[in-house]
Amino acid sequence: MGEVATTAIRNVVLLGHSGSGKTSLAEMLLYRAGATTRLGRVDDGTSVLDAEPESVRRRATLTLAVAALDWTTEAGQACKINLLDTPGHDDFSQVVEAGLSVADLAVVVVSAVDGVQAGTARAWARCAELGLPRLVFVTKEDKAGADFEGTLAQLRDAFGTAVVPIELPVGAQQSFHGVTDLLTDTAREYDGEGRGSRVEVPADQLEDERRRHDELVEEVVSGDDEQLERYLAGEPISPADVERTLAREVRACEVFPVLLGSAASGVGVDRLADFLCELGPSPDQRPARILVGGDPADVPADPAAEPLVQVFRTVADQFVGQVSLLKVLSGTLHGDDHLVNTTTQTDERLHGLFFPRGKEHLPAVRVVAGDITGVAKLSGSPTRSLLALPGRPVALPPLPAPAAGYTQAVRPLTQTDDDRLPEALRRLCAEDPGLVVVQDEEAGQTLVTAVGDTHLAVALERLERKFGVKVATGEVRVPYRETIARPVEVEGKLKKQSGGHGQFAVVRLQVSPAERGTGLEFVDSIVGGAIPRHYLPAVQKGVEDAMRQGGPVGHPVTDLRVECVDGKYHSVDSSDMAFRTAASLGLQQALQQAGTVVLEPVSAVTVTVPTASQGDVLADLATRRGRVVDTGGGAGGEEVIQALVPTAELRRYAVDLRALTAGRGHYRAVPDHYEPLPGNLVDATRAAAGAGRA
Repeated sequence: MGEVATTAIRNVVLLGHSGSGKTSLAEMLLYRAGATTRLGRVDDGTSVLDAEPESVRRRATLTLAVAALDWTTEAGQACKINLLDTPGHDDFSQVVEAGLSVADLAVVVVSAVDGVQAGTARAWARCAELGLPRLVFVTKEDKAGADFEGTLAQLRDAFGTAVVPIELPVGAQQSFHGVTDLLTDTAREYDGEGRGSRVEVPADQLEDERRRHDELVEEVVSGDDEQLERYLAGEPISPADVERTLAREVRACEVFPVLLGSAASGVGVDRLADFLCELGPSPDQRPARILVGGDPADVPADPAAEPLVQVFRTVADQFVGQVSLLKVLSGTLHGDDHLVNTTTQTDERLHGLFFPRGKEHLPAVRVVAGDITGVAKLSGSPTRSLLALPGRPVALPPLPAPAAGYTQAVRPLTQTDDDRLPEALRRLCAEDPGLVVVQDEEAGQTLVTAVGDTHLAVALERLERKFGVKVATGEVRVPYRETIARPVEVEGKLKKQSGGHGQFAVVRLQVSPAERGTGLEFVDSIVGGAIPRHYLPAVQKGVEDAMRQGGPVGHPVTDLRVECVDGKYHSVDSSDMAFRTAASLGLQQALQQAGTVVLEPVSAVTVTVPTASQGDVLADLATRRGRVVDTGGGAGGEEVIQALVPTAELRRYAVDLRALTAGRGHYRAVPDHYEPLPGNLVDATRAAAGAGRA
C-alpha cells in the first residue's frame, strides 16, 4: 500500500439494487489500480470480493467486503481508496449499515438497463438520513437496452434536480466507447483493453455538451456567491474552480454528480477513481459522531490525538479465529498497541495489523486516523464497539430498531450438534448483528430471527460451514392460551389411605372467566375455618399448576377468576400437598365441565409502504384476518397502516410484504392482546400444543 501518513484517504461505500453491478465495478477499480493482476468476475466465481462459498454459489454479494487500493489521479493527486462493497439484497440491510457507519462517501450504482429500482431508493433514503455525501455511477452502458438519458431522468425524478450529470456517453449500448467530461469540455475514448486517452468532444455531441456544461456550471456556482457574481458578469470560471466548489457542495450534500461507464469494459472507471479522489470528502472533513458520557460529540480524524478505534465488522475465520475490521477514528495505531474495549472493558492487543483486500491481508506497520485496518483474535470486542485508552467513557450511538424479520425454530440434528449449537450461534450473531437468537422456554424452541428467508438460509449455511453444526428448521409455535367458557362450581377432592398417614383435602371452587390480561384472580371466601388459612396458599398453587398444565385443547390456561368458597380438612391426613393436588384436580374438572375458549395472540402492526402498494397491502392484511385501525401519510410519500393482526398470520409477513411492495415495504409488530380464536381453526392448534408439551 501507499504511504498512509501522506496519502489522502477516501472511504467509499458502494450501494445499489441487487444485480446493479457494484461488485463488478469494484473489481474493475482494483484491476485498473493494479491492486489485482487479473480482473475478478462475479459470474465465473473469481471475484476477489465475493469469495465466500455462499456468495460464489449464488453469484451475489451477501456480506460486506473491504478492499484497499492506491490511485494517482490524472492531475497527480495520490490517494488511498478503501472500497466497501455491500449487498444489494434487502435481506442484508444490517451488513449495509456496517459499511455506511465508516464511509465518508457513497457511490450509488445504477444499471443503465434497469434504471432506478427499489434498492436504489432504499440506499438513497438511508444516505439522506445519515447526511452521507453521494455520487451516482450509471453502469452497464455497453449493454443492450442501456439508456443513460432515461436513467438520468428517473434519477432526477426520484431524487431531485440536485442530481446533475458531469459526464455524457460517447456511443450507445454495444458501440459505447467513451465519456465526455462536462467539467473540462473534453472527451475520453477507450481502446479494447479499457485504456483511455483525451480527445476532442465528438462533433455530433458539441452542441449538447456545451448546453450541459453551462447548466452544470450554473448549478455549481449558484452555491458560491463570489463565483456566481463572476459568472453572471460573464467572466469565465475555470474547470479547477468549478471542481473545488463542486467538491464542497458534494461534501455538504447539496449536489450529487452522475458519472457513467462500464465495469465490464473499463470505460469510465478510471475517471470514477479520479473523481473519488477529487470530489470525495476526506475523513478529516467528516468527524465521527460518538457518545461521551452519554452525550453526542464529534471526533476529528487527527493522527496526533488519543487513539479511538471503531470495530465495524467481525468475521469468524476457520484458520485464525475471529477477524475484526476497524476504522481508526483518531490517533495512530501501531502493531502490538494495547487498547480497552469501552463496552466489555476487555484489554485488547492489536497484534498483526493489516489492510484488507477481500480475503487478502496486507501487513500494516501503522494506521493513521481515518484509515481502515484489520486485526485477528480480539477476544472481547463485538461489532459496533469502540477501543480506546483505559477510562475513556465513550460509545457509539445506537442504530435504529430493525424492522420485524423472519423467524424460524432451529433443531440440532445430532447430539454433537446440540452440544455445539449455543456457542456456534453466539459466534454467528457476533459476525452478523442482523441475527437474533432467543430461547423460548415455554415452547422448548431455539428461535433464530433474520431479516428475511434468504438471510436466514445463508446464515444456517455458514453455521454448518464455519462451525460444523447442522440444524433443521421448523415453524415457530404460536403461544395460544385457553380460558374457561362459562362460570362453573366444582369440588376437588383427594382422599387416599394406604397405611400410616393418609392424604385428605376437599376444596370447593367457583371458576369463571376474568377480564383479558388478568391471568389469575384468586379469591379466598372461606368462612368458619372450613379450610385452615395456612393451607390456602397451597390451594392457589394447585390452581396455578393446573393452569400451566393446560386445558382440554392442550394450551396453558389464563384469565380465570377462582373463588375458594368451601372445603374440608382432616387434622392428621391433610397437608399442603394434599390441598395443592385437590385444587389442581378441581380446576381440571371445571375446565372439562364448562369447556374452554382458545385464545390467540394478536399483534399491533405498523406497516410502511409506497402509496402505489397501499391497496395490495390492505387486501393482503384482510386475508390475514387483520383489522385496520388507521391509515395516514408518512415521510417521503409513503403510507403508514396501523392494524391488529393475529400473530400466527405474521410468520412469513416480512418476506411476503417485500414481494408485495417490490422490496420497499417494512413493518414493525408488538404483542398487543389475546382474543378468541375462530372455532374452525381450533383443531389445527392441537398438534402444536402437543409438540410444545413434548
